[in-house]
Amino acid sequence: MREVEVSRFVRATPTAVERALTPATVVESEGSFTVRDVTEADDGTLVTAGARGLELTLRFEERPCGLHYTQAGSAGPFDAMTTDLTVEAENEGSRVTARSAVSLGLPTPALTDRLATWKRRGELTRLLDTLADEATR
Repeated sequence: MREVEVSRFVRATPTAVERALTPATVVESEGSFTVRDVTEADDGTLVTAGARGLELTLRFEERPCGLHYTQAGSAGPFDAMTTDLTVEAENEGSRVTARSAVSLGLPTPALTDRLATWKRRGELTRLLDTLADEATR
């Protein structure tokens, strides 16, 4: 698995950022998938999303200062994917950090997982850009 981290300062309180940080908005803001269903479960929130013939389920768990989510099951683009979103107070706003580890489970992981990490960085950057806009409204 390869890891990627993206961080951004947001001019909003951690409370305002966390309010804007819902499982559905996370998936939509990343920009690769459209939310098809959101289900509350005993072990977290399940978001079913899809795009162009591909469907996957993500399992979200609330953490003390953010969210943790993983690809649930074997359906989806990744062999394994985990992401942690953390929100911490900084100056008169918040520092939001997204850390993700991905693996496609394909031959030549040095190349394929590197490409997956590159794509994941773009998704996380879009997420933080959208979050910064939404949290300051």
